[in-house]
Amino acid sequence: MLDRILDAATDNLRFAKILVQMGLDPNNVTWDAIFNRLLELFLHNITLANMFALIGAIFFVATLLTHTMVPLRVANMIGCAFFAIFGALTGAVTTFLLYFLMIPINAYRLRQMLALVKTARTATQGDMSMEWLKPFMTDRKYRKGDILMRKGDAANEMLLTVTGKFRVVEINVELPPGRLMGELGFLTPDNRRTATIECIEDGRVLTISYEKLLEIYFQNPQFGYYFLVLTSQRLLENLARAEAIIAQNKIAAQPPLAN
Repeated sequence: MLDRILDAATDNLRFAKILVQMGLDPNNVTWDAIFNRLLELFLHNITLANMFALIGAIFFVATLLTHTMVPLRVANMIGCAFFAIFGALTGAVTTFLLYFLMIPINAYRLRQMLALVKTARTATQGDMSMEWLKPFMTDRKYRKGDILMRKGDAANEMLLTVTGKFRVVEINVELPPGRLMGELGFLTPDNRRTATIECIEDGRVLTISYEKLLEIYFQNPQFGYYFLVLTSQRLLENLARAEAIIAQNKIAAQPPLAN
């Protein structure tokens, strides 16, 4: 059967031209001859530069198979390093510069991701610091009397207080520096504000859009757990505050004891 396939293929003019270009005789073609010729071509073209390019290509293919950012960045850095060496050995300056410059860029992004992973893991130990998120946020200033957000408005960003004082109007609670605002709107189905916040003392906040939060989440799903802990803490605080108000109202509603 294989011999018949070879005979039919050699009758094809285009295939015959390919065989001639490979250095094979179209009138006398066998599987052993094809294999030996391909092996000969492969060994003939094996050079140190090509070996580096081959290894680099393998790591670039690996980046397409990874599902998380940290291993993707590592594989990409290794692939860029091998391709940069390939460019240096072959004298291709543009290839060398392209892949050489991609190495520190990937290293910087990898460092950001590792810092994010480390901070996210500390959430299980009760560390509610938001310092790790500040590099992704932008600065904004407010004056006394400004309304940062109103209950029911469309929500598209989260805020972190840095200086000044802010008040949740509905429950008359002050928010000191270091507190999140607007994070619950990120979780509501229609992305609506759940409270009105007023600036009662000139201050500065840091903001981050919900789109950026989603980007961080998809780059590192562990951030989702960290954010869940933060929002859960806020919900528990609100629940405790509501229970205290209900308890106070029950006490106030009790009739006075008769003498």
